[in-house]
Amino acid sequence: MSVHQILQDAEHKMKAAVDAMSHDFGTYRTGRASVAVLERVHVDYYGTDTPVSQVANVSVPEPRQLYIQPYDKSMIPLIERAILKSDLGISPVNDGGGIRLNFPQMTEDRRKDMVKQVHARTELCRVGVRNVRRDAIDHIKALEKKKEITEDDVKSNEAKIQKLTDNFVHQADDLGKKKEAELMTV
Repeated sequence: MSVHQILQDAEHKMKAAVDAMSHDFGTYRTGRASVAVLERVHVDYYGTDTPVSQVANVSVPEPRQLYIQPYDKSMIPLIERAILKSDLGISPVNDGGGIRLNFPQMTEDRRKDMVKQVHARTELCRVGVRNVRRDAIDHIKALEKKKEITEDDVKSNEAKIQKLTDNFVHQADDLGKKKEAELMTV
């Protein structure tokens, strides 16, 4: 593996860690309705574990309400059960043709718990980015041991990897702060 490939691989993995964190933040329940909240809810669709979004049309008719309209009406009880089993903390309301999810205003304690989850997820992302840095530096040092690159090349590439790391850790921190501000907004 060349130095250029090591740097590209490290950047790709760091970006993937930040993207995964950003995606996870989309599934966190805030005071407003979001279709992304249902991504972790799966139903048994003819023997296959399927996301709700693939067996129903999910819309946001009001800022704090989701409406789930299954393509097959027989799926309504299964979707209801899946929502109740999930950790959403919302009771589904069956209106005959679909399911309504009314998002209550979040309490201060719930907001603080969610902020703790955001901090934990942000730290997990930082650790992931730093692990990628460590692996990339180990690969660079292995090239030096094989006499494929010089000590100066090692130092300059370590600086490049550190700059990448700092950039992605900063991105993770910014995303965490934005999500925290969103959660604490009443």
